[in-house]
Amino acid sequence: MANFVALFDACVFYPAQLRDVLMRVARSDLFKARWTDQIHDEWIAGLLRNRPDIAPERLARTRALMDESVPDCLVTNYEPHIGQLVLPDPNDRHVLAAAIHCNAGVIVTLNVRDFPDEVVAPYGISVQHPDEFLSHLFDLKAAVVCSAVREMREQLRRPPKSVDELLDDLLRTGLPNTVSLLTAMKDLL
Repeated sequence: MANFVALFDACVFYPAQLRDVLMRVARSDLFKARWTDQIHDEWIAGLLRNRPDIAPERLARTRALMDESVPDCLVTNYEPHIGQLVLPDPNDRHVLAAAIHCNAGVIVTLNVRDFPDEVVAPYGISVQHPDEFLSHLFDLKAAVVCSAVREMREQLRRPPKSVDELLDDLLRTGLPNTVSLLTAMKDLL
């Protein structure tokens, strides 16, 4: 599976808890996680726009830690693909271009409809909501997803959270299927 590439769209990095769980599973050997500097710029700009109370330096540090924690995560030199792509939102072309360039098998995004199957399928790419993506990873190796969530919970300090509180947070983040699978394995969390 380590040859399977997943490209993460900016929107999955915006909610901190979703970003956290995706980054933790990205450190596994189940797949190779990829993104671009432009994707970073996009999620950070959106977060700063909606949360001016967050210091830009804090997000710059988060960005650097993300890049350090996942080897070879940054896709570069994808720009030549952008001009040939047509998507409902032209601002999403860079995401598909990066996915094509790094031979991604999947784009993980909250905006599944922005990447129509008739456009992405010819490149051998599927598009999945993070809930679907995490559920598939759970089916492949439940221990990896459980370990990521357990590690996430154990590192929460302000405030600490119980298993049920964290699962409720993940549910609010839009991961109902994943939470259902995790609930059945609460003793591992």
